[in-house]
Amino acid sequence: MIIGVVGGSNCPPEVHALAQEVGREIALRGHIVICGGMSGVMEGACKGAKSAGGSTIGILPTGDVRDANAFVDIPIATGMGYARNVIIARSTAAIIAVDGEYGTLSEIAHALGFGVPVVGLKTWTLTRGNGREDHGIIQASTPEDAVNKAVVAAERRSLEPSSE
Repeated sequence: MIIGVVGGSNCPPEVHALAQEVGREIALRGHIVICGGMSGVMEGACKGAKSAGGSTIGILPTGDVRDANAFVDIPIATGMGYARNVIIARSTAAIIAVDGEYGTLSEIAHALGFGVPVVGLKTWTLTRGNGREDHGIIQASTPEDAVNKAVVAAERRSLEPSSE
């Protein structure tokens, strides 16, 4: 299973550590990490996955595979900027959002729009226009909890009939 990890390219050390643990937990379960392939949360997730013998895919916003962080196994240069977020959302069974900025919010929105489960770890919360809280993001308390919830949600989704 391919599980996306999304989050900001600039993050404090404690968020980087959370992303590393998320990547490690994904790899320990035998799954593949896909992300934006750059620094910050993306680098942390890839580093964590590699530390556990896992595989990583980076969907880069730039047109040069050399821009990928050192822990990306398969860099895919798109030259698409934030538009590459659609590729990440479409290529994953579930997404785990760790912290993040507006690019992360874009990835969350695309995933939810495509019916891809999103698990949040210290990330965005959503509110509808009428002030009602939106529970589209499954909240997690730890990296292990986030990966557990993402795997369960992805497996549940794979059993549903496709609407596409």
